[in-house]
Amino acid sequence: MATQVHFTKMQGAGNDYIYVNTILYNIPDPCAAAIAWSDRHKGIGSDGLVLIGDSKMPEADFSMRIFNADGSEAMMCGNASRCIGKYLYEKGITQKDEIRLLTLSGIKQLKLSINLGKVESVTVDMLEPELADNSLFHQAPDLPEGTFVSMGNPHYVVFTEDIDSIGQDGPVLERHPAFPQRCNIEYAHVMEDGRIRMRVWERGSGITMACGTGACATVVAAAVTKRRGRDSVIVMDGGDLHIRWDEKDNHVYMTGPAEFVYEGDIEL
Repeated sequence: MATQVHFTKMQGAGNDYIYVNTILYNIPDPCAAAIAWSDRHKGIGSDGLVLIGDSKMPEADFSMRIFNADGSEAMMCGNASRCIGKYLYEKGITQKDEIRLLTLSGIKQLKLSINLGKVESVTVDMLEPELADNSLFHQAPDLPEGTFVSMGNPHYVVFTEDIDSIGQDGPVLERHPAFPQRCNIEYAHVMEDGRIRMRVWERGSGITMACGTGACATVVAAAVTKRRGRDSVIVMDGGDLHIRWDEKDNHVYMTGPAEFVYEGDIEL
C-alpha cells in the first residue's frame, strides 16, 4: 500500500527544493525520491529534496540532508538552510529566532528576522571558507583561470564577461579531472554599480536560479583576487543575496529571503 507524504515546496532566490519533515515521515530511499519528485515534467519539479529532522547532537537544534535532482547527496545548501529557518518558525516547530542547524558540512547558525510572526529574511553563518593553492588548477590547460573555494562544498569561480556560456561550459567543468569529487561552477563579473552578477552550474543539478554557497564563494573569490571588498550583493537569475566575509572571525554571512511556494501530498 502506497504511503502518502506531505511536502512543502519553498524557494530562496529562485533556488527551489521540496521539503519533508522526517520527524513525521520516513523517506527510506531519499536518492530515488529526489530523482522522481524533482522531475519538472513528471514529478513535483525542483532542484532537489531537503529532509528536515531532529538533531542527534545536543549542539544542534535540527538537522538537514539535501539531495540533488540527480539523487546525489550534497554537503550543504545556503538557500535551503534559510528556507528551513522559515519553515521551522512559521510552522510552529520552534519559537527560536536563532537556530542551530546540523549539516554534513558542520553546524550552521541561522538568525531569523521576524516581523508580525513572519520570517522576512534569514542570515546564515556559513563559517570559514577554505582556499586551495589555485596554481594547481591553473596548470590544467583546458581549465579557465578561476578561484577554488570550499564553503563546505566545492566551488570554482571564474570571472568573465560571458557568464551565459556557463550553460555550455558547466557540464564539462563540473566533471573536469581537476575536481575528483565534481564541482559547482560559478561564472561572474563585477557590475558598474559594484554588485556582482553571477550564474551557477550546480553539481548534480545543472543550471539553477541561485546558489547560496556559490554566492558566498563568489564574494570570497572576488575579495582574494582584489576585484571587490569583503561585502557584496550577488545578483543571480532568481534574485539577490547579501554576502559579508567578516574580517574579525573570518566567517562568511549570507542574508536573503525564503518563501513558501505550495504544499501537497505525494505517494512514496
